[in-house]
Amino acid sequence: MAVAAWAASTAFSVGDIRRATAQQPSGLFFRCSTAGTSGSSEPGWPNIVGDTVTDGTCVWTGIASAYEELAKINPSAIIELFELRLDSTLHGSSDVYRFHAGANADIDGNIVFGSQSYTRIPIKADGFEYTNTGTLPRPKLSISNLDSTMTTLLLLVNATTAGNDLGGAEVRRIRTLKKYLDGEATADSNAQFPQERWFVDRKASESRDGVTFELASKFDLAGEMIPRRQIIANVCQWKYRSSECSYTGSNYFDVDGNPASTLAEDVCGKRVASCKLRFGNNAPLPFGSFPGAGLTQ
Repeated sequence: MAVAAWAASTAFSVGDIRRATAQQPSGLFFRCSTAGTSGSSEPGWPNIVGDTVTDGTCVWTGIASAYEELAKINPSAIIELFELRLDSTLHGSSDVYRFHAGANADIDGNIVFGSQSYTRIPIKADGFEYTNTGTLPRPKLSISNLDSTMTTLLLLVNATTAGNDLGGAEVRRIRTLKKYLDGEATADSNAQFPQERWFVDRKASESRDGVTFELASKFDLAGEMIPRRQIIANVCQWKYRSSECSYTGSNYFDVDGNPASTLAEDVCGKRVASCKLRFGNNAPLPFGSFPGAGLTQ
């Protein structure tokens, strides 16, 4: 690695640069801005350039090696990589397909980045720009189909899950610089722009020349609701007599709140009144933790 990983209980000087021990989706590195000794456990690293975090007696500031390289007069070429990740529950497989267009560097074969090989294939990707209109982008990803690679993949998925045209598959857009690719003197898989993660909303077109997918944010997929767990007013969602509920008493009540004589007859009514019968007025109600679910008796 071009940049060494953070280490615990280590003395650092101002200007030292370290990366997190696990790859950060933000692509940030961290520069020591206050000298000192790192803590015994890794800090929670910031996700924004310029933000700081205290680590033992050190202070680290988030920096982006990719952005700093672009500020140079003659920066390294930007490389755009794509990963298509299948979901076993949707597509019957969790295979990952990696592509690159080979358009931003003098490369005539596959690219290797982070020990992963990206196949060179004509790709057109656009529509990733965010605007101030309040709507989320819906990018389009067009992949060459001249060798029938995409048609073969679609047929395989359809054979397993009929009618699915890779809908719900995750598409990762990874951007880095040529100088950080494997095989370069400054190779570093952590040096990249923040990863973008999209999902295939639908197959827009398919022909012998290419296949085009319309992508969407996780928040903008058709038929998807967030949060996935439905919140219903005046209904407790904790499992009765569990670590969530914590009730272990010997006062038994049926679902309507009437006294019961045995544990087998003890059923929580999932209401505030049911909770207060067991805990009194100091009931550990879970309802307030769900915005908009405010329960009343």
